[in-house]
Amino acid sequence: MRAYVEGVGLLGPGLRGWHASRAVLAGVEPYRPAPTAIPASELLPPAERRRASIPVKLALAVGWEAFMSAGRNAAATAAVFTASSGDGEILHQICETLTTPEREVSPTRFMNSVHNAAAGYWSIATQSREPSTSLCCYDASFAAGLLECATQVAVDARPVALIAYDQPYPQPLHATRPISGEFGVALVMTPQATERSLATIDVELEPGEAGESRLPDAGLEAARLGNPAARSLPLLAALARGAAGQVVLRYVAAANLRARVAPCR
Repeated sequence: MRAYVEGVGLLGPGLRGWHASRAVLAGVEPYRPAPTAIPASELLPPAERRRASIPVKLALAVGWEAFMSAGRNAAATAAVFTASSGDGEILHQICETLTTPEREVSPTRFMNSVHNAAAGYWSIATQSREPSTSLCCYDASFAAGLLECATQVAVDARPVALIAYDQPYPQPLHATRPISGEFGVALVMTPQATERSLATIDVELEPGEAGESRLPDAGLEAARLGNPAARSLPLLAALARGAAGQVVLRYVAAANLRARVAPCR
C-alpha cells in the first residue's frame, strides 16, 4: 500500500518538534536527551482545556504540527489514534479512588480514562466530524496505527492522519509496565502526491521474524525502546534523511511491517 506523507509532528525526550529535530534524526547533530516539553494548546475552549490530560495535550500538539506542516484542513481529514496505554495517570487515580470507602470516581477522570479520549478532544479542537479510529496493540501500537492509516488511505482514497502517543505510568503500575518519557508523533498521509508531499511510504505486512530496525545513536535507541510510540523513530529517521530506504517495525507474533521510504523532493 502506498501513501504520501505531507506533514509530520513530533514531541519526545530531547525532540522539540519535527523541524527542530530533523537534523538530529538524520545524524547531522548530536542527540541530547531532555524531558519532553509539551506546549500549552490554544485549540480547545477554556473548559475543555482545563480537563485535558497529558496524553490529550501531547496528541493535540503533534497532530496540529503535522497539519500546519501539511497546510491541510484538520476538520476535513479522518484520523487514526494509537496508544499502548491511554492515560496511565488517570487510570492510577481511578484505582486509588476505588480503594476508598466512598469509591466516587470523578466524571472528568472517567471521561479521560477511555481509550478514545484523545480522539474526542481532537474533534472538539478541530471541529472535525470526520471518522476517527482509536487503536491499541501493546508495543506494536505505532505499527498497528501505521497499517490502519495506510489501509484507509489506499482503500478510501482520501487523506488520513496518524497520531500516536504514550506516557509513563506512575508507580506501582510503572514497575509492571515501564514506559519512559512522554512521546508523540503524527503523520498526515494522502493517496496522491501534492506539492507539499515530503515522501512516499510503501507499507507491506510480511510474515516471519525479521529483526526490527534499530538506531545507531545509543540515546535515540534507548528512547525507541522506552516508549511504544517511539517505535516510530526509525521511520522518522528515514524521512529526516531525505533518501530512499526501508525500515522494519515489529508487529505481532511472526509478522512485521516493512515500510519503504522515498523522497518526493
